[in-house]
Amino acid sequence: RDLHRVDRRQRQMCIRDSINAEYGDRKTVDTMVNVPKVKRTFCAGKKCKKHEEHKVTQYKQGAARLKAQGKRRYDKKQSGFGGQTKPIFHKKAKTTKKITLKLECKKCGYTSLKPLKRCKRFELGAEKKSKGQMINF
Repeated sequence: RDLHRVDRRQRQMCIRDSINAEYGDRKTVDTMVNVPKVKRTFCAGKKCKKHEEHKVTQYKQGAARLKAQGKRRYDKKQSGFGGQTKPIFHKKAKTTKKITLKLECKKCGYTSLKPLKRCKRFELGAEKKSKGQMINF
């Protein structure tokens, strides 16, 4: 009976090893992403409609508007006595955020957004590291 258990574990390990060999150990989060400051990609603007050079920046969310309907509703509900009326989210599970690139066409000025995968570190326009290169002092 104990031999049967050991045999089953070995089979499971063999299956796992074969899957890893076939697909590789896939990571869902990249440790570091390096993106060039200028990228040649398709421009969907009315003037271009072809591949042009784009200026690449990281998308940043704008400031929240105080007169938006949700904010007015929340402020109205919060006013007066009664303490906190809506739940405040505390159980943060993610350690990374999805990066979004803002691509601006250099010819017509058309702007488009391109989401990337999750990553721990994001660099824009940093020098590429090449393997086996000698360091000169």
